[in-house]
Amino acid sequence: MPAITEQKCPCCGGGVQFDSGIQKLKCPYCDTEFEINQSGNDAATEADSISWSNADNQWSADETDGMSVYVCNSCSGEIVADSTTGAAKCPYCDNPVVMKGKFSGALRPDLVIPFKLDKNTAKEALKKHISTKKFVPKAFLSGNRLEEIKGVYVPHWLFTCDAVGNANYKAKKIKKWSDANYDYTETSYFDIYRSGSISFDNIPVDGSTKMPDDLMESVEPFDLSQAVDFNTAYLAGYLADKYDVTAEESMPRANERIRQSIIDSFKETVKGYDDVENHGASMNVANGLYKYALYPVWILNTKWNGENFTFAMNGQTGKFVGNIPTDKKAVTKASLLLGAGIGALIYGLLWLIELL
Repeated sequence: MPAITEQKCPCCGGGVQFDSGIQKLKCPYCDTEFEINQSGNDAATEADSISWSNADNQWSADETDGMSVYVCNSCSGEIVADSTTGAAKCPYCDNPVVMKGKFSGALRPDLVIPFKLDKNTAKEALKKHISTKKFVPKAFLSGNRLEEIKGVYVPHWLFTCDAVGNANYKAKKIKKWSDANYDYTETSYFDIYRSGSISFDNIPVDGSTKMPDDLMESVEPFDLSQAVDFNTAYLAGYLADKYDVTAEESMPRANERIRQSIIDSFKETVKGYDDVENHGASMNVANGLYKYALYPVWILNTKWNGENFTFAMNGQTGKFVGNIPTDKKAVTKASLLLGAGIGALIYGLLWLIELL
């Protein structure tokens, strides 16, 4: 019996699996999909060539003297704060934090985007957001709860590179016509190949497991042109999350974002067809560099009736997303009133019909 070897994902190196729902191979780690019979010149079976480098900036002793680390016993998050700010609650799960000691170790950020919007702006944005929602519990609107909103610098890895890639597509042209007796459909199939080079600047990857990726991506984009060289002075009055996802661990996600961008960009050049699907891609990355940056976010994480609700606002642009609780009793009452109103209307219409 021939030996069975595990097929690896060319994007992140994980073992791919067969997905019965889509009838394709799928990587459970980066969600990349592959045709089962890809072989020969099919780009998806070619190995990607990728390497990244960084200056690995380190902290100096005088920079860390006035900074402390707080740890959350609930989510294990580590928050950095200066001696004048301190921390009492975790901005991610709202549970108490305890001081772990003086800050030390970890890479020093290369860049920081300073907060442009203050706490009052964040509070007013949350009030405005809540005012557009129905059935918000009155207790949730209290001023004390809004005071708990916190400014947090969220760690990000920024990847820059020059990429040379190629991609295969399968396309269709569909022609339909009719005569007196029949309807006809003619489908023509095409194999299409594209290759080229693209430069990428500062592709962001969230370096914190506590900050949900979809939440962080929802408040993007950030204007990196306003980033400055890191200085501890920017941390005064704010909290900073220590990264718990290393640059090396973030590279597969950055590689996949690059690969998908190549696929999408090349696909835009495939015109004149009724349907186009990607069937594999590969890339070579050169001059790969990554930087460590801190992005400003206002966060309110609170619990209501045993559920977690999160509000996040871009501390630079004001873009925000919010997960607001609903007063279920108020919803039920409104549903009953609506049902009673509809019932009365139907009864009135039937009575009118009888009179006519």
